[in-house]
Amino acid sequence: MFAPYRRLFSAKGSVGFTTTGFLARLALSMSGVGTVVMVAAMRHSYALAGAVGGSSLAATLITIPLLGRLVDRYGQSRTAIPAAIWSAAMSAALVVCLATDAPTWTLFVTNVLSATAPNVGGMARARWAELYGNDDERMHVANSFEQVLDEMCFVLGPIIVVGLATGIAPEAGRIAPLILTLGGTVLFSLQRGTEPPVQPADPSASRSPLTNRGLQVMMLVFLFTGSLFGSLEVVTIAFTDSLHHKSSAGLVLALQAVGSALAGLLFGMLTLRGSSTTRFLMGVGGMAVLMLPLTLASGLWSLVPLMFIAGMATSPTMITGMGLVQELIPRSQINEGMTLAVTSLLGGSSLGSMLAGWSVERFDAENSYLLPVSAATLALLTAAAGLGRLRKSVTATQTPALTKDTAELGQQV
Repeated sequence: MFAPYRRLFSAKGSVGFTTTGFLARLALSMSGVGTVVMVAAMRHSYALAGAVGGSSLAATLITIPLLGRLVDRYGQSRTAIPAAIWSAAMSAALVVCLATDAPTWTLFVTNVLSATAPNVGGMARARWAELYGNDDERMHVANSFEQVLDEMCFVLGPIIVVGLATGIAPEAGRIAPLILTLGGTVLFSLQRGTEPPVQPADPSASRSPLTNRGLQVMMLVFLFTGSLFGSLEVVTIAFTDSLHHKSSAGLVLALQAVGSALAGLLFGMLTLRGSSTTRFLMGVGGMAVLMLPLTLASGLWSLVPLMFIAGMATSPTMITGMGLVQELIPRSQINEGMTLAVTSLLGGSSLGSMLAGWSVERFDAENSYLLPVSAATLALLTAAAGLGRLRKSVTATQTPALTKDTAELGQQV
């Protein structure tokens, strides 16, 4: 049953970069929740907590694509380690500002400056593309496995953060991801055997990936998808708090990720049918439908199964979406293209986090579940409206590659 995953790890070094990279990716799932919990506990305001937490995510709209471009130009290890050191230092400054009751503006400044944590998930996917870029079947399994890892991070991350914040101190939930970001990135970068070599500039890829019309559609869909994730996180923390079960917030959030991880694991074993663009639209549609029942949650026990169900379409959507991004972007720009996609998700999460914080302050948390439902609906409408553009972009990207392969074959003959 798990033979596709066993074959995936037959490549030398694949276990090493996967296990070390997991630590840094776990930090990403902890940082946002850790910031919200820490600020809310120490400054007694969910609006401020959502705004501060969202500020660093908004900053990634600039920093993460820049880091992706630097990785493509100079390599993963030369770029990722300095970026992780800076991020850890600024995260530590944020904790110090809160602990010393510094002015509110310092929280925003330090959190924004901490937004240089490298996109280790994107770099891991680039390593898989280097290993199996010409094997569609193994790349499907690799993308599925990567998404399952992401979901595992979001299963464990909130639980660890809430446990540390409530069991030790509010600051502990933010200090842990600081350490994991630095340690995990350094260990990942030391796996030099699987690091993709810097690719020479491709004449057909001289323009920025941002000019790719298909990628523009994907980024807009991911923006609304990220808004779904960001708003769901803050609303769920506030909702469980209103039920006097604040310590259960991490577990409840983890259930959504568990549902997504199980779906992703099974999805990786399937034989793909139909075009990637059609599969992506179906995935976004399923995600929108499964979010709707959350508006019926009236207590903790009704929320638990609804969160699990809500996650079932997330992984298949993200697996297909990330695979589609790889289809749209030339190999020499793969890190930048992947980070642009992740940036849209994080930027959307920032927007969703801030809107959810505002909504919880002015309305009750239960009604605020309309926010993630609305975000999922907007993602579906955007994907449907841009389907034709996506199909044209995929065809246009594949045609030059086929022409190049044909020319090389002719030269060999």
